[in-house]
Amino acid sequence: MRPQATALAQRPHVVIATPGRLADHIRTSGEDTICALRRVRIVVLDEADRLLASGSVGSMLPDVEECLSILPPASKRQTLLFTATITPEVRALKEMPRTAGKPPVFVCEVDTQTLAIPSSLNQMFLQVPVTHREHYLHMFLLTDVNLPKLVIIFCNRTATADYLTHLLRLLEHRVTALHSKLPQRQRIDNLGRFRASAARILVATDVAARGLDIPEVGLVINYDIPRDPDDYIHRVGRTARAGRKGSSVTFVGQRDVQLVQAIETRVGRQMEAWEEEGVNLETRVVREALKLVGEKKREAMLEIEEGREVGGKRKRGMQKLQK
Repeated sequence: MRPQATALAQRPHVVIATPGRLADHIRTSGEDTICALRRVRIVVLDEADRLLASGSVGSMLPDVEECLSILPPASKRQTLLFTATITPEVRALKEMPRTAGKPPVFVCEVDTQTLAIPSSLNQMFLQVPVTHREHYLHMFLLTDVNLPKLVIIFCNRTATADYLTHLLRLLEHRVTALHSKLPQRQRIDNLGRFRASAARILVATDVAARGLDIPEVGLVINYDIPRDPDDYIHRVGRTARAGRKGSSVTFVGQRDVQLVQAIETRVGRQMEAWEEEGVNLETRVVREALKLVGEKKREAMLEIEEGREVGGKRKRGMQKLQK
């Protein structure tokens, strides 16, 4: 907070902030720090669908409102909103009464049904038995087509992401993780390793589904299917960016059919069944993965139970408890 307050007091030309942190400064840092905010002329709300989402849990609206309260009134500033998904809250802004002296709200909206997913993205699905998902994932990552690719694997829960990171490391994949349970410094370090290709695989939750631009990513795997089709759009949007080619593969279990259908309806396209010439994934799993992955699963669960970091080292807090 202190170096940020100092930087704000120097009246920078541009401030980039999360609503929560900026609201903290407004409440606690004093007039000398925030006086420059009273002269703001342009306000940009990026990922506006998230910033304006209502609800009792996790809503950023109170912090957004606190930030806007200290800025010049709407008649004396320009406000811009950007979002890849149009939510009811965003759409309602079109119906708001006009502010005196301001031009009408300008809305530029692409055809989200046809352009939500770029044409350069190859969307596929892979049917996997629920009891052997890890086995299929391991062998899938080792096929000739997939082996050279930089890969992001998305999970719905941090516990799943942590478990897969341990397991894939034990299976000798170059892997790192990005999720909310990691300290911020470790998140930055892990992301740096992935950007530099020191780790080929990034196991992540939806904290990585927005704003992550790594051109080299060639494959996105939905290990868990997202409940919200818009989250699917953001996830697979981490590849095939800016006209590049990319692929996404969604692991589908026997109970996931309705979720897949909802996604296909939202993006206006059906997923194709994954296949690779000369590869029978089920046969490879039976021959090469059943025993090996089963053993490594037990090791991974033991590491997590004992509070070990990925790679087998004890976490610092656990070391202190042992002493």
